[in-house]
Amino acid sequence: MKKILMVLTSVSTIGDTEEKTGYNVAEAAHPWKVFKDSGHFVDFASIKGGQPPSDGTDPDDPIQVAFTHDETTRAGLYNTARVDVVDPGQYDAVFLVGGHGTMWDFPDSEGLQNLVSSVYDAGGVVGAVCHGPAGLVNVELANGFRLVEGRRVAAFTNDEEVAAGKEKAIPFFLADRLEKQGATHVAAAVFEENVVVDDRLVTGQNPASAAGVAKEMEKLLAEIIHHEKAEEQHDAEVLRAEKDAEKVAKKAAAADAGH
Repeated sequence: MKKILMVLTSVSTIGDTEEKTGYNVAEAAHPWKVFKDSGHFVDFASIKGGQPPSDGTDPDDPIQVAFTHDETTRAGLYNTARVDVVDPGQYDAVFLVGGHGTMWDFPDSEGLQNLVSSVYDAGGVVGAVCHGPAGLVNVELANGFRLVEGRRVAAFTNDEEVAAGKEKAIPFFLADRLEKQGATHVAAAVFEENVVVDDRLVTGQNPASAAGVAKEMEKLLAEIIHHEKAEEQHDAEVLRAEKDAEKVAKKAAAADAGH
């Protein structure tokens, strides 16, 4: 079992408008189910902490309904940790949930940047979907390179912003900003599932890609678990061999003393 932190926006309105927004419930619920079904532990955090705003639940989606009714999840969402105070060392993976609000509070959050870079630098997995990759903007790794630099990524496309009628409300086009920071933005058709894996960075284009991002993250976590078990087995075998060698040496010493 691994520990996964899902990070949510704290912004409740779109820019200067009065249009309500928040984290996208589908983009949280479907990955949550993948992680939980795989036996992993899921925690929640947000930029400001407390109860993050959501953009509403689809009552016809049983996974969203299960997510919003799960007692542990409800408790976690009622009082999320603030990203600034989260200990990155406690988590094996971080998942950045989308929702238009992320475009305002994810990019400039130093706490989020530290969290993402720390998890990745420690060998963990980073995932983001739809507008969640706004939290990858400005993330710098220990080697001095930006996380997205030279990597293939997916995110909400310019055409999807236009289709959603938000092109004039958003502070920037996410795909363009990622490319400006050295990423190669990989786009599929509007609102079609699209998941891109580049090393331990997994990104998805839109809500339809949320579960797919989680599934690819799960594959990477399974590889990490397999590697850790192999190392443990190797260490155990080395220790066993050392003890066997000590026993042989003691027997030899006892035999020499008897002559």
